[in-house]
Amino acid sequence: MVRKATATLWSDQDRHPGDRERLFIAVSNAIEADRVLYPGSFVDISPSFVFDSVVYVDTDKRAAKFFADEEGVLEIIAEHEHAPAEPEITFLHADYTEPLDMPARSADLLVSLFAGFVSDHCTDYLRIGGTLLVNGSHGDAGLVSIDPRYDLEAVVIARAGEYRVSTANLDTYLVPKKTQEVTRERILASGRGIAYRVPAFAYLFTRTD
Repeated sequence: MVRKATATLWSDQDRHPGDRERLFIAVSNAIEADRVLYPGSFVDISPSFVFDSVVYVDTDKRAAKFFADEEGVLEIIAEHEHAPAEPEITFLHADYTEPLDMPARSADLLVSLFAGFVSDHCTDYLRIGGTLLVNGSHGDAGLVSIDPRYDLEAVVIARAGEYRVSTANLDTYLVPKKTQEVTRERILASGRGIAYRVPAFAYLFTRTD
């Protein structure tokens, strides 16, 4: 039986049941990835409902306690239809802005969701040709959009709780509503996302360098 504390923390995180699972299923159908790095994850284990190996990173003590209950975490994962038979879970109780205990270029997919400037600190762990999943929160998508190491490959569209990955009309995305110069300094100083003419829930970038 899953420990009450573990189940409660996951239940609080999963406020819209199945939402993140559907997101990662859509992403997994669009790219090839076995090894995932998820900085700023807290207790969101939904990537493990889809991908074989996931490294979670967070400084929160509650997250550390959650992942310490390995049996409980695995039981939650096993309840999901698309979960791998033998998921590999690693939790690093660490600050992702500092060097992590993992090899460079060892991840196929880097996840940046509502966690700050993940790309700025963790790109070195993503292999060349790997994918960054990033949303507009906290400005990370804007930062990546001007990063020469990345190319936009697709967008994630959300409609009524369902997700799909699209490669259509990519040139219409990441265009600011207001005429402004998008610079690294401005984005880092504001810590906020940029309002775009055509928004997407998230973006898929390929690391090219």
